[in-house]
Amino acid sequence: MAVKSLEIKDKEVREKFKEIERFIGSEHKLNDNQGMLMGVLHKTQEVFGYLPAEAMDLVSDRLGIPTAHIYGMATFYNYFTLKPRAKYQVFMCKGTACYVAGGGRVLEKLQETLKIGLGEVTPDKMFGLNITRCLGCCGLSPVMQVNEDIYVRMGPEKVNAILDKYRKKETKKRKVSK
Repeated sequence: MAVKSLEIKDKEVREKFKEIERFIGSEHKLNDNQGMLMGVLHKTQEVFGYLPAEAMDLVSDRLGIPTAHIYGMATFYNYFTLKPRAKYQVFMCKGTACYVAGGGRVLEKLQETLKIGLGEVTPDKMFGLNITRCLGCCGLSPVMQVNEDIYVRMGPEKVNAILDKYRKKETKKRKVSK
């Protein structure tokens, strides 16, 4: 189903769609819709935080590229996501060194503490939990990453303090913005 017009009731969402359309318009001078697609997908994810189906339909309609092709690109590249992401993405390494050093116990503690499974997001959208195969710190295993921060020599006993650090950061931000 192509998006022919922006008859969207939510003003914020409508503005996001308009921003995508402006971006496409500003890039259209290239006359290479297929070549523009990757940049448009990056912009769409930047604007929405993920790639909603309706946005892929809009991009399909405006660039004349089948939605199935856009979906294929969106699911091929790990950078893109079709679901909203959490503010803090937690990755536990499941590479051999981390696994042997007890990474599985850390992952269990993360799931127990956050009350979510792999690929899920906490109800407050603060934490998402995933695994990765290697973070390049094998000599310091087990290793966990939260957004850009790396935590080495992890043990289940460290999980709560690390997660609390991010919770406190959000509490401070809320107090400052009031």
